[in-house]
Amino acid sequence: MKSRTHLRTAFDLCIGKKQSDSFCISVYFLPIIWYTINTAIPLGGEHMNYLSVAETAKKWNISERSVRNYCAQERIPGAVLIGKTWHIPENAEKPARSNGKKTPVKTLLSILQEEKRTKYAGGIYHKTQIDLTYNSNHIEGSRLTHDQTRYIFETNTIGVENEVLNVDDVIETSNHFRCIDLIIDHAASTLSEHFIEKLHHILKTGTSDSRKDWFAVGEYKRLPNEVGGMQTSLPEEVADRMKALLSDYNAVPKKTLDDILDFHVRFERIHPFQDGNGRVGRLIMFKECLKYNIVPFIIEENLKLFYYRGLKEWYNEKGYLTDTCLTAQDKYKAYLDYFHIPYEK
Repeated sequence: MKSRTHLRTAFDLCIGKKQSDSFCISVYFLPIIWYTINTAIPLGGEHMNYLSVAETAKKWNISERSVRNYCAQERIPGAVLIGKTWHIPENAEKPARSNGKKTPVKTLLSILQEEKRTKYAGGIYHKTQIDLTYNSNHIEGSRLTHDQTRYIFETNTIGVENEVLNVDDVIETSNHFRCIDLIIDHAASTLSEHFIEKLHHILKTGTSDSRKDWFAVGEYKRLPNEVGGMQTSLPEEVADRMKALLSDYNAVPKKTLDDILDFHVRFERIHPFQDGNGRVGRLIMFKECLKYNIVPFIIEENLKLFYYRGLKEWYNEKGYLTDTCLTAQDKYKAYLDYFHIPYEK
């Protein structure tokens, strides 16, 4: 009764114009707030009991977080927020789940596939095509600039003044775009010899190498070769070693970044093709990262020497290659952040 006397006194002060307008407005709402908090009776008049978030969660057999989300989404009629505490009507019913299904979270792979299908320009697909193609070709000696690579992708033409371009650089750039489309379309498929040979066939078709009698496009090498001064598998050894490599790799059900890097090292040491092994190998890594929802990465020029050292020292110190790829991964994560694409932290 004492609080009611105080309220009455406040009203008398307002009626007599002895207080400011702001004070009187506050006084007007005080009975409503007091009435709601102290009696838990809605303005409609009928008495109603309220439950806490914890009590409601226990009653509905769900988490307290879910109850708060339902309240915040206004899915519980009559729920009242007083301060920072939700009060839920005792007779409230648990909200039904929308169609009983959660909206699937879009993955990088699904976004790449959608942007490829719709020919969306300026998104992550567009950026990946240009950056991956430019850097992977540049590592292997291509003299095209990043702008020239972008121009070829965007216009399917090449315009230069007072400059001589290597035709193979242009052809392999165009072919590399098609290789990226292939790994996006077939990212979920199991890695196989046929798929790897197809990547090589697309990459080298129409190049000067394809017109050489001893060069086998889309087939394993016919002549021995070295890479970085290191011996690789002999032509007669390639088929068996590739089968063993794929058998070992595909036997692992859930691949990690370490598994993908280990495959890459073994693939490059086999060096199954006469040329194009590095680009095919990096395309495979990108595909497998997409398949297993691992943030992919692009090896850029500034990481080239660290990347080569990592390949060479893998069986002595895995950290060299791992750290190099994680550095490249951080840059791709920045792209994903910019385009608001979720990924596992």
